[in-house]
Amino acid sequence: MNAPAPVLSMKNIETFYGPIMAIRGVSIEVPKGQIVTILGANGAGKTTLMKTVSGVMDPEKGQVVLEGQEIQGKDPDHIVRAGVAHVPEGREVFPFLTVHENLMMGAYTRKDRENIADDIDMVFEYFPILKERRDQQAGTMSGGQQQMLAIGRGLMAKPKVMLLDEPSLGLSPLLVQEIFAIIKRLNAEQSVTMMLVEQNANVALKAAHYGYVLEIGRIVMAGEAKQLLASQDIQEFYLGQTGESQRGQKRWKRKKTWR
Repeated sequence: MNAPAPVLSMKNIETFYGPIMAIRGVSIEVPKGQIVTILGANGAGKTTLMKTVSGVMDPEKGQVVLEGQEIQGKDPDHIVRAGVAHVPEGREVFPFLTVHENLMMGAYTRKDRENIADDIDMVFEYFPILKERRDQQAGTMSGGQQQMLAIGRGLMAKPKVMLLDEPSLGLSPLLVQEIFAIIKRLNAEQSVTMMLVEQNANVALKAAHYGYVLEIGRIVMAGEAKQLLASQDIQEFYLGQTGESQRGQKRWKRKKTWR
């Protein structure tokens, strides 16, 4: 059975922070209807990769292709209209706007205004707490509720692909499980295609179909999520399932890659 065609692909991307090359020849594919996760420690380049896709940063080399059209170098507004919704690290909701107003901001590029109310109801179905708080200012809500709102706001753009940057950041383990359960439901029930950046390898790989491991701006491992989750390298380096850390780090440096 053939894999779904990629909605989003990056080809040999190089992105710089000033004189420093933060992304080094990265190529990634995000198939339609799937969740692809990018794993990596702090400083690996995960957020830079997200910003390169969404137009916040421009690559020096390489292509970002959305449904056959190159979008690298385009303004973020153009990329949102093309079908990319970016849920940033730290949530970045509009703190002085209500929940409902934040959701409406997510739909600002849409032309099908008659369907927006139905989609707000859909968001409320997945996140009932947002319905309860629809008239509350977003800045007064808890971190978990703000994360739900940020995801809901991204959904309101009806994206072809949603970028989720560290959705577990700063949340309790219980809330992390709740957020990822909803992410899996959105993918299964609404066919939302997602590229997910995470440090929490365990929950990310359990939600994803495919995964890449980014280290100092390079892809060092790639494979089906179940395969990566079973990898001894992943278990030692990310999940801490052995005390033999030095042996694990040596093995990690072999940089196994599955295709």
